[in-house]
Amino acid sequence: MKEEDLSVTDRVLQVEADGGSRGNPGVAGYGALVRDPATGDVVMTDAAPLGKASNNVAEYSGLIAGLRLALTVDPSARVHVKMDSKLVVEQMSGRWKIKHEDMRRLAHEARGLYPAGRVTYEWIPRAQNTDADQLSNEAMDAGAAGRAWDAGASSIAVTAPAEHTGEDADGAERDARADPVAATPGADDVEGGRGLPGRLHHVEIWVADLVRAEQSLGWLLEQVGYEMNGRWEHGRSYQGAGDYIVLESGADVTECAHERRRPGLNHLAFAAGRRAQVDELVELAQEHGFTLMFDDMHPFAGGRNHYAAYLENEDGFEVELVATED
Repeated sequence: MKEEDLSVTDRVLQVEADGGSRGNPGVAGYGALVRDPATGDVVMTDAAPLGKASNNVAEYSGLIAGLRLALTVDPSARVHVKMDSKLVVEQMSGRWKIKHEDMRRLAHEARGLYPAGRVTYEWIPRAQNTDADQLSNEAMDAGAAGRAWDAGASSIAVTAPAEHTGEDADGAERDARADPVAATPGADDVEGGRGLPGRLHHVEIWVADLVRAEQSLGWLLEQVGYEMNGRWEHGRSYQGAGDYIVLESGADVTECAHERRRPGLNHLAFAAGRRAQVDELVELAQEHGFTLMFDDMHPFAGGRNHYAAYLENEDGFEVELVATED
């Protein structure tokens, strides 16, 4: 993967976000957009139904989606967020305490996307947040109908699509970055697509040593098709075909070793292509802190019809690489 230049520039992107719930909790959805404040043009939008959720969860989900859009448009820009949720704005600005566990988790995720000081927040009346409000209502309508939000049918048009440079200038690669799910072969066959309730949204892995985790887990994620799309002092974010994975360290991580055999997540499994590709990754992985598990039964430790490699890194995290093609 090409090293990203994430130095801060003078450019400012404006994020407008909203979320709603019909019933609170009830049918929920969020909407978010990135606007160029210099021209007023909308450069990117996103919305998704959330199933049954509270209004506050939907508001925070809209914020997170908006921040991720801004990272996609220009990861080196500063971001100014405008929302009509007084709660989210005051909590993210640090003026109000966050008491609810769900809110703390979502606020933690939002803060982890950018280094401190890169994002500012402003409360605006609902009448000034009509575009994001419309997107969130479209998402709720979609959720009530049991379908995904359709960007092509949205009444909020992208008036100045985000420009990409380098490799992204190619149309196919640009489309893949803008909508990794739609660009994935067979994605249209996945019922509901991105944002449908029940579809995996992201996984956050807390690590004791971020540098070591990036060298092992981060390296492996890139080998199986993920791409780093966020980098901050205590974390890294990797975007896949729809879902994303976060590696994060910091003061909140307790000083104890990861133990995959304890209750909780045992391992992550990834499709790795052909059998020969699995074998090649096993060899390369050993240069990045991984050891092969169950070597006496490899590559059929998961069953005689299941060709896979089970790897463990120095910190005890287990990853399974599954051959999905002969």
